[in-house]
Amino acid sequence: MLGAGLVEVPPVPTRDPASAIMKDPQVPESRRFCSRCGDKVGRGRDGRPGRTEGFCTGCAHPFSFAPKLRQGELIAGQYEVLGCLAHGGLGWVYLARDHNVSSRWVVLKGMLDAGDLDALSAVTAERAFLAEVEHPNIVKIYNFVQHADAGYIVMEYVGGRSLKEILLSRRDTEGEQTALPLGQVIAYGLEVLSAFGYLHGVGLLYCDFKPDNAIQSEEQLKLIDLGGVRRAFDSDSPIYGTPGYQAPEIGSAGPSVTSDLYTVGRTLAVLSFPFRGYTGRHLRSLPPREEVPLFQRHESYHRLLRRATHPDPVRRFQSAAEMGEQLTGVLREVLSAEDGRPRPAASPLFGPAQHTAGAEIIDIGRADLEGARVNGRGLPVLAPLEAHAAAVALPVPLVYGLDPAAGFLAGLSAGDPGDLATALESAPVASREVKLALARVRIELGELDEAHTLLDGIAADQPDDWRVDWYRGARALADGRAEDASAVFNDLYDLMPGEQAPKLALAFCHEQRGDAASAARFYETVWRTDPAYVSAAFGLARVLLATRDRAAALRVLDAVPRNSSHHLAAQLAAVAVAVRGRRAGDLDAATLAEAGRRLQALVLDTGRYAAFAIEVLEATVAWLRAQGDPPRPGRRQEILGVAMRESRLRGRLEEYYRVLAKLADGTGQRHAMVKRANAVRPRTLF
Repeated sequence: MLGAGLVEVPPVPTRDPASAIMKDPQVPESRRFCSRCGDKVGRGRDGRPGRTEGFCTGCAHPFSFAPKLRQGELIAGQYEVLGCLAHGGLGWVYLARDHNVSSRWVVLKGMLDAGDLDALSAVTAERAFLAEVEHPNIVKIYNFVQHADAGYIVMEYVGGRSLKEILLSRRDTEGEQTALPLGQVIAYGLEVLSAFGYLHGVGLLYCDFKPDNAIQSEEQLKLIDLGGVRRAFDSDSPIYGTPGYQAPEIGSAGPSVTSDLYTVGRTLAVLSFPFRGYTGRHLRSLPPREEVPLFQRHESYHRLLRRATHPDPVRRFQSAAEMGEQLTGVLREVLSAEDGRPRPAASPLFGPAQHTAGAEIIDIGRADLEGARVNGRGLPVLAPLEAHAAAVALPVPLVYGLDPAAGFLAGLSAGDPGDLATALESAPVASREVKLALARVRIELGELDEAHTLLDGIAADQPDDWRVDWYRGARALADGRAEDASAVFNDLYDLMPGEQAPKLALAFCHEQRGDAASAARFYETVWRTDPAYVSAAFGLARVLLATRDRAAALRVLDAVPRNSSHHLAAQLAAVAVAVRGRRAGDLDAATLAEAGRRLQALVLDTGRYAAFAIEVLEATVAWLRAQGDPPRPGRRQEILGVAMRESRLRGRLEEYYRVLAKLADGTGQRHAMVKRANAVRPRTLF
């Protein structure tokens, strides 16, 4: 389970319970505080060690940090104490054997202070409902027993190591400035969110999550130390938390689902990079992106942490499921960035892209070629991205299944936007989903004012529906207002950092704004993660060609899968990239031959094949002339089935120009092709 099937997390061997027993169970003096007022207690002075039991000098409240149970002591006639395992927020944790159930190992968690009413209340609350908690990622509570005027929770023994121990072990071997691999950290986060989703579903809050409170054993992660768990609507029980992890509003508003998710975000941060100052300077914030190399490499992860730990609870993730979905998307993106292997998956928020933007190739067979060689023209390979086409190619948000018109919308099959608009206007119920669909169609039809009116009406009824903002961004993009659209999609990227759709939208916007570097970054992220977004491949190829990085553009075009409807266009573009607009001195025989092989492997109509063959042959003739020395007779080289000799190439060029002349749409183009055929024909003696 660990890693969601996407990442391999090294297993942690189950620890022999007997080896986990502390030889000298003591609470370090630096961790001794009064449970009532929080003052330091039990501290040494003048070279003398501090007392483990006594009274707080500030409030006179008694304290005790000495273990209450001795080795061999039998609790409730059933549990034999073997020793201390650790000391936690609610007291000592003991290892014991259950003599009534197959001598299994169990853990007894005791009280920090038998006289502390808050601690007693917390344990009593645990006894009431924690035994009913049943989840594979949460430690199992077996029983609650009384012994010598104290209470103890009996729970399963979980071997392995805590996340804190795993982190410290890595730092011991690799240095203080190291952290756990990001994929491994996210895998832990997904397991924790699964457990939190269960707890929240049954009305419970964990309250005090941190790296100490999760243990990996073999390939499973479990939450331990349920001392802080409370009912969601409990306003009386004491609140437990840890500085650096606890949400800022706890003191005034109390714990909530969003404050639980805040602790997950802070834990992910502590585990994934050297987070200095998380209990001080950055107690309520993340370090600036420019100070954390991990944030610079993985922008989506940075944005996820920003949302999870936002100071305003309303701006955070609102459920463990929502955060888990976005974290899974970020994990796919992170892994793809690390090894270059795509990790596609269906989106929980968007349907598949219905159109592809910017895949049109400038075909020389239809260009004005009269009086000029192809290589001399420097024609672009891919047509410039049009703002309206980009807006139409944006992924479409999914329809909410509970909408009264969901069935009607699922049955629509009209491909023409005008027909679809007519069908939506006659829908049996003008629900929100119908209005959103109609707004999308209005944008596609170029009726932007009508779309604006529809979106304003929906926003008045449902101001929190992010899909209204999505279509507002699409409308701004279609209207040529790329700057405004970019601001909208950037906010949506913050909202859903694991989704590829906002990144594709931002790539479109940046390309429209002329920011090739930003466009390339987003195009590459989307394309590398999910090859279903073919618009990203052509977009990346366009911006790479704009920077004259032909080799990188070829790699992108070659990556368009064979089962894609745009594979042929990508291969034609690759042929053109190899030869179009290049100086003869920049070419070589291998490049020209490869372009010819690509073209021969494609199934094309006669006219288009002739047009692209002319490009390759013209480039070859120009290259040969620049060489001044034809290939030696002993090295047989061919291109498109023609020997690499200028006379042979010219003869084939004449044939292809005459083919285009026969297929020409008008007299002018026909004359141009005949003229060109006469110009390239090889010289003869007669």
